[in-house]
Amino acid sequence: MSNGLKTKALRMLARREHSRAELVQKLSADGTREDIQAVLDQLEQSGLLSDARFAESFVSSRAARFGTARLRHSLRAKGIADVIIAAALPADADSEINRAREVWRRKFATPPVDRADYARQARFLQQRGFTGDTIRKVLKETQE
Repeated sequence: MSNGLKTKALRMLARREHSRAELVQKLSADGTREDIQAVLDQLEQSGLLSDARFAESFVSSRAARFGTARLRHSLRAKGIADVIIAAALPADADSEINRAREVWRRKFATPPVDRADYARQARFLQQRGFTGDTIRKVLKETQE
């Protein structure tokens, strides 16, 4: 059974990076927990499975569209440890503002005309995972 689990795990990893927790969940119907853990341990030792590599890949593919808070939340939901998340996320506050500015520009491109429009644009950026300070800076820049 362990050989079939390994083959299935390798097929999944060939398509894209997965976190260990994702693979445990996806393989749970195909074997015992001990067999799954043994297969995943082998894959980690051989360098084919890495939560750090998954986190970097996840962040790089989504960083242009989402804020740090949303990326952090998504990685936690996928079972990634906080230490690995901290290493994968961009720590630069300027890059967060630049990303928020670009997301805002692609969606709106015109400054808010009234309080309701301001609130709508702020909500959009908030749902994308940008902090309140970042949102205020971006929307203030647009009004100048």
